[in-house]
Amino acid sequence: MTVATKKEWYLEYEITLNRSGLLGDVSSLLGMMGINIVTINGVDEGRRGLLIKSDNLEKVSRFENIVTEIDDISITKLRKPELRDRLAVRHGRYIEQDADDKKTFRFEREDLGLLVDFMAELFKEEGHKLIGIRGMPRVGKTESIVAGSVCAHKRWLFISSTLIKQTVRSSLIKGEYDSNHVYIIDGAVTARESNVKHQELVKEVMSLPSIKVVEHPDLFVETSDYEMSDFDYIIELRENKNQEIHYEEMKKQTVKSKNNLDFGNDEFGGGFGFFE
Repeated sequence: MTVATKKEWYLEYEITLNRSGLLGDVSSLLGMMGINIVTINGVDEGRRGLLIKSDNLEKVSRFENIVTEIDDISITKLRKPELRDRLAVRHGRYIEQDADDKKTFRFEREDLGLLVDFMAELFKEEGHKLIGIRGMPRVGKTESIVAGSVCAHKRWLFISSTLIKQTVRSSLIKGEYDSNHVYIIDGAVTARESNVKHQELVKEVMSLPSIKVVEHPDLFVETSDYEMSDFDYIIELRENKNQEIHYEEMKKQTVKSKNNLDFGNDEFGGGFGFFE
């Protein structure tokens, strides 16, 4: 006997008439149609999102047709679940996505849990993926990358970093070449680094079929052969929605370093603790 494979769908509906028992009625209707509810949560004001499973597309279509006759709700989304859909149901809100540049996602510091979850899901994907993360110092960029790696059960390696102390790698040992690793590059540190071996290592790492995360990607592309179009995702992390991300001071430090001048008091080169 062959058992039909159940497929997941993302269902989102807007509540047009909020009355007691509405959620129970929707759940009962899905049950009568032979559609299972995997997860349900409010995803926006006046909206609910559900991950549902069904062994038959016709059942889902019939449910959609029936709901058009109900005045209390209106379906806003019914599709195969995307990553943003899964995270919206899990966290009760959608990740903010740039209206023009669909690969850019915005987070605030209070969203670190959602950000870590988002990164972990990206890190679980196989093959090459280049992710850039923008943000001012001490907002939680590096710590979020590390936490996302832990959640994805992947090892992380710093190619360049300012976490705890400044790190600039010029080589990797045999065991550090692994497609299951997350390679972390601080674009500000690498941009001002004149060590040829370090720059060669960065090029080598960028060619590996693995996850690479570049902090300060705008500075990174200014001093490398890469372009912003090479990035698969851009993440912006702010203390609050009004904080501006600017690089004037970082660029000054990069110029100082290129001219072999001291930048020991560099605000952008000092270490910092986890989520401080």
